[in-house]
Amino acid sequence: MNTNLQPSGSAYFITKPTAEPERHTLSVLVDNEPGILARIAGLFSARGFNIDSLTVSETNHEKGRSRITVVTVARPKVLRQIKLQLERLIPVHKVHDLTQEGKCLERELALVKVAGKGENRVETLRIADAFRAQVVDASTESFIFEITGKSSKIEQFIALMMPLGLVEVVRTGISAISRGSSKM
Repeated sequence: MNTNLQPSGSAYFITKPTAEPERHTLSVLVDNEPGILARIAGLFSARGFNIDSLTVSETNHEKGRSRITVVTVARPKVLRQIKLQLERLIPVHKVHDLTQEGKCLERELALVKVAGKGENRVETLRIADAFRAQVVDASTESFIFEITGKSSKIEQFIALMMPLGLVEVVRTGISAISRGSSKM
């Protein structure tokens, strides 16, 4: 049976297929006060929304403001609900869907530890150079690389390091900002 046909008594009605989940980056400007991060994370958790990435940093010391960048995957209807509920929280000043607004720049930082000897060390350094990863620590048995860029670039770097002796990865999460002269 067609998945868009739904039985209703003796007839079938055509229903609209539900929209596919989309990845969105939300930028939330908040007062820098205790508990705000917990309240925002609680909002997502209580409603069963997943957070793929979360970063927080004070952005305006004089005004006591912080920016929280949240990456989530949701259907459009659920995303509208998330944004409306975020905007209702008292210490929230603005919520921007950077993905919907387009023209945003996203970056992430990772520290990647790789152990190895001999030819694997040479290959590890060659790949790191191709990805513009910086060596921030080196010993006779391992390297720690610092790499920044799009999440897809970091994922690719990690995948290439796995067979060469990947030991550990630490990632910051995504930071994002809209392009152009306008500000949040």
